[in-house]
Amino acid sequence: MKLFEKRIGLALGGGGARGLSHIGVLKVFEKEGIPIDVIAGTSMGAVVGGAYACGVSLHELEKKVLTYVESTEFQSSVFKAMADIYSGEQESLTQKIEIFLKNQFYIIQMLFRPGILSKDIFQSMIDYFIPDMLIENTRIRFRAVATDLITGEEIVYSEGPMREAVIASSAVPGAIEPVKEGARLLSDGGVISMIPVSIVRKEGANIAIAVAVDRGIPTYEDLVTVRDIINRASEITSAKLEEYELMGADIIIRPFVKNVHWTDFSQATDLVREGEKSALAMLSSIQTMRSSLRTWRELIKTLGARRQH
Repeated sequence: MKLFEKRIGLALGGGGARGLSHIGVLKVFEKEGIPIDVIAGTSMGAVVGGAYACGVSLHELEKKVLTYVESTEFQSSVFKAMADIYSGEQESLTQKIEIFLKNQFYIIQMLFRPGILSKDIFQSMIDYFIPDMLIENTRIRFRAVATDLITGEEIVYSEGPMREAVIASSAVPGAIEPVKEGARLLSDGGVISMIPVSIVRKEGANIAIAVAVDRGIPTYEDLVTVRDIINRASEITSAKLEEYELMGADIIIRPFVKNVHWTDFSQATDLVREGEKSALAMLSSIQTMRSSLRTWRELIKTLGARRQH
């Protein structure tokens, strides 16, 4: 990086299916010619950001998502089953019994396995979206964030196979089996860094744009069971950690993801559209930053030319 050169960093947050909104945000950036110098992603932010950094076009990426959601593989997957469990839209008695049995089956699995979904099964999904490429060879500088469950450290992938980095960053605790890597046991980056703003800063970004795809903290009155209390405590902890991270961002884009569960990929089209809307709503602020960046670069270029003379 040249001395005093300003760079734009994009921090893409985790959120499972809600992270498909990142595609819409990137669409607006691309259409408006907003340059991105570095992308850091957590979980689904690593999937979308990683694919884009590798050179996968947004049209192709969106097409891949829609094709995968309609595929037999996805329709029979754990993600689809979990989405059904949490959707609350089933009406028939048969469906309710089926959902109950699936729920009990997964609870039993959780007692004997490190994840409902094995790494090998998850691998095929990641391979479908992420090219077989080294991080150091990506079109845009890219970083993926994971969590070492052994030491509690934040692990930032800056080199090596893209697919391995994205798998580690996306291994949702409990749902996907952690990744064993030497002495490390790696899991979702969202455990320690839901939106990696600090990472794009460390990579030299002077302008940090964060995309948050969380559902916020809804107000609950009925906290009755142990599960209710534990889930609520987790939501509050995550929200406060995210709030702290976002303090380091210059611009925050928040797609309206409603109450979409992280496993509900059926709303892919709407989520992409919400990403576009949210980016367009912040376009004025982004363009102001961009104008400042252009002026800064022109000033540095002028100073450099004078030095040469």
